Amino acid sequence: MRLFAAVLPPEDVARELATEVAELKKLPGADALRWTGRPGWPRGGAADWHLTLAFYGEVDDDLVPDLSARLERVAHRTAPFGLALRGGGQFGHGRALWAGAEGDLATLRLLADRSEAAARKAGVPMGEHRRYKPHLTVARSRSAVDVRPYVAALDAFTSRTWTVDELVLVRSHLPTSGVAGEQPRYEAVARRPLTGAG
Repeated sequence: MRLFAAVLPPEDVARELATEVAELKKLPGADALRWTGRPGWPRGGAADWHLTLAFYGEVDDDLVPDLSARLERVAHRTAPFGLALRGGGQFGHGRALWAGAEGDLATLRLLADRSEAAARKAGVPMGEHRRYKPHLTVARSRSAVDVRPYVAALDAFTSRTWTVDELVLVRSHLPTSGVAGEQPRYEAVARRPLTGAG
C-alpha cells in the first residue's frame, strides 16, 4: 500500500481554501497547472487536501499493523493543537504550488518527526530525514511554471484556526486510467485521536 501520515483540514476550512483556489484559477496561465481536489470538493471524509506529516511510499502489507500501532502511540502522546492555513509558496520552480500553515507549528513538526520515527521503527525504509515544511499542495505542474502571481495572491489568505485532534493514515491510489490530468485518489484508512496522554 502507498501510505502517508497526514493532518486533514476540517470541511469548513477546506471550503475557505476552495474559495481562494477558485480565485487563483482565474489568474492568467492557470490552465498550465493541474489543480488538486476534485469536482464537488469538499466532501466529508475526503483526504484530497491534506498536510502530509510523513510520506511512507509503498509499505509492505506485513508492516502495516505495526506502523498503525506505532502511529496510535504517537497520537496518544501528542496533545491537540491549533492550526490555520496561511499564505503559500512553491517547490521546484512552480512544479508544486501550496498553501502554508500557521499556529502551533512546533507541535505540528513534532507530530511529523514522531510519524517518521514510527515508520522507521516499524521497518519502513524512509530515506534521508529532511526538515519538515508544512504545506498543503493546491496545484502541480510537470514543467517549470512561474507561479509568483499565485504565491502573491495566497499571501493574503488565512483560514480560520481549527484544533487538530487526529492523526490520519492515508492510502494513495495513483491514477491508472491514463487520462491526462487524472488525480491520485486518497483514502483515510486509520484515524487516531490526539490525546496528549503520553
